[in-house]
Amino acid sequence: MEDLVYKNQTALRRGYTTGSCAAAAAQASAILLLTGKAPECIALSTPKGIVLKLYPEQLHMEGEAAICCIRKDSGDDPDVTNGIRIFAAVSRIPEGIILEAGEGVGTVTRSGLSVPVGEPAINPAPRAQIRAAVQTAMQEANYTDGLRIVISAENGEEVAQHTYNAHLGVIGGISILGTSGIVEPMSEKALMDTTHLELDSLYAADAERVLICPGNYGADFARDTLGLDLEQAVKCSNFIGDALDYAAWKGFRKIFLVGHAGKLVKLAAGIFNTHSSVADGRQEIFVAHAALCGAPPDVLRGLMEAVTVDACISLLTPCGLSQPVFERIGAEIQTRLRRRVHGKAQIEFLMFTNQNGTLAQSEGAHALCEEFRGKL
Repeated sequence: MEDLVYKNQTALRRGYTTGSCAAAAAQASAILLLTGKAPECIALSTPKGIVLKLYPEQLHMEGEAAICCIRKDSGDDPDVTNGIRIFAAVSRIPEGIILEAGEGVGTVTRSGLSVPVGEPAINPAPRAQIRAAVQTAMQEANYTDGLRIVISAENGEEVAQHTYNAHLGVIGGISILGTSGIVEPMSEKALMDTTHLELDSLYAADAERVLICPGNYGADFARDTLGLDLEQAVKCSNFIGDALDYAAWKGFRKIFLVGHAGKLVKLAAGIFNTHSSVADGRQEIFVAHAALCGAPPDVLRGLMEAVTVDACISLLTPCGLSQPVFERIGAEIQTRLRRRVHGKAQIEFLMFTNQNGTLAQSEGAHALCEEFRGKL
């Protein structure tokens, strides 16, 4: 892996996710179990396409199981899981691949997350990564029966107390995470400086309009669903307010903000740094607007306990309140955005979830979207 990335002329070191640690540990343990040989290094393919060279620690047999660990390295990203060891214990079963949570890995206790209730808090991408890693070991050993894989995390229950897991309904330890397998350094200043440089570059090319997306979800939706050219897009991570401030100051005449509702709904409360460690307020926003739309107390209590926007929608839809609640939230977001740019630019927004599509948009969003497509 190319260890360093450069942001604002600063070298920052990449790391790798708990998902990559779990996959490499599982592959190393499977190799020992099936071949009797202890690998010194695992060349792990990640969803991002980067191959990691990870070094197993404490690789040994314990009864019928092979066990080892990989030490998490978050690079220059501030992360509470940095340095902890992720263990995998692999044993033979008659067929299939069974994935279980061991000590220090949480269990999902609330619906609405990407993993069903009762399952180990191992997200879909790491699950696929772990399965692919052990299947590689199985193929190389010509093994056709099954494997049981138990993923554990050193001090995971203690580390989880410094995360939002309990708030989300993940109990008993950390979550095994990572969509790309790689941890990109998240220096706040570097991220904001990078956004500014991208805006500078677009403006220097005589662009009057800019598409701003908080992250990959927004960019993917803008490209795949709205049909927009991402050459006109800038990603701003959680720093939506800073990006809007800079774009308006720079002189862009039109700004189109497209983002997942998990982040954009926070704007209705004036939260423009959407990182969960700064502020959340999503439940409170839904409860307030649903109450103003006449939602009954049991729905309000459910909204206060919901952990995702889609879960909120599932509560509002049966009582016919989804549309009016999102209309109110959307109107408030529009007001906050226009107040933020002080009339220096036309600003429109579109908010969505992958499951439910477009949920709210500003009055001029459709026309500006057409303009980005070159149809106006």
